[in-house]
Amino acid sequence: MAEDNLTRQVDEVEALSSIYGNDFHTESAEHRTYSVEIEEGDLTSLLQVTMPPDYPGEAPPIYMLSAPWLKGYKRQELCGYLEEIYAENAGESIVYEWVERIRQFMADEGETAKQEAKEEEINSMLKVTVLEDKLEEDIPCPEIYSGDIISDRRSHFQPHLANVQSQAEIRQVLRKLKENKKIANATHNMYAYRFVAPGSTVLSQDCEDDGEDHAGGRMLHLLQILDAQNVLVVVSRWFGGILLGPDRFKHINNAARQILDQCGHIKQSDDKGKKNKKVK
Repeated sequence: MAEDNLTRQVDEVEALSSIYGNDFHTESAEHRTYSVEIEEGDLTSLLQVTMPPDYPGEAPPIYMLSAPWLKGYKRQELCGYLEEIYAENAGESIVYEWVERIRQFMADEGETAKQEAKEEEINSMLKVTVLEDKLEEDIPCPEIYSGDIISDRRSHFQPHLANVQSQAEIRQVLRKLKENKKIANATHNMYAYRFVAPGSTVLSQDCEDDGEDHAGGRMLHLLQILDAQNVLVVVSRWFGGILLGPDRFKHINNAARQILDQCGHIKQSDDKGKKNKKVK
């Protein structure tokens, strides 16, 4: 039996050396001690086994597992898995099964760590969002002005304007507008804004189509032409079932210009130009 165990040990060592290559090491040929380096993701382990004369026929190998990341009940859990493998495969060569079970355990731990990190990141983002929302609650919503409705073939367009100087004020205005069920149920609520925050020289500007392709960009272009600043313009459209083609952009533009004019965001020089045209 001892000769049979030795033969099987020799066969197993050759197989392990072939499978793991440079990760397999002979620590002591005399004491038949070997080690396998195991790497999975960011985790590394070293399994060292000593094969006693009665392994594998009557006894398990003696092992030592070096894994700095493995502590407490997690180490006990993994050792329990290794003992189960021996119990289920008594009399068989089991070092390969041990190595691969350790590798699987490392992969599971790595995935768990990633998931926990992701959850922590999400929780941090949620905390920041909640804090921002609480801070925004203390920011008064700028006054909102709504203009006359432009109607064409059962579609209706209404402009809204607010004087803004921050992203927080923009969010407040959009939130306030959508408290109105009619505006919230509009087919599109496209908008554009330009502002310079207090104490800054940087001009912030952006737009939103809200499903009406290119509408927000055209509104922003209008604000740029007029050099309108510290202003948010929203145009709500309720679609009447009849396609308007390019006319929809004309109505959106006219609605935005109307509210900008009413609220004093069109400079006098522009108004004078209009008067001179009428005189001619």
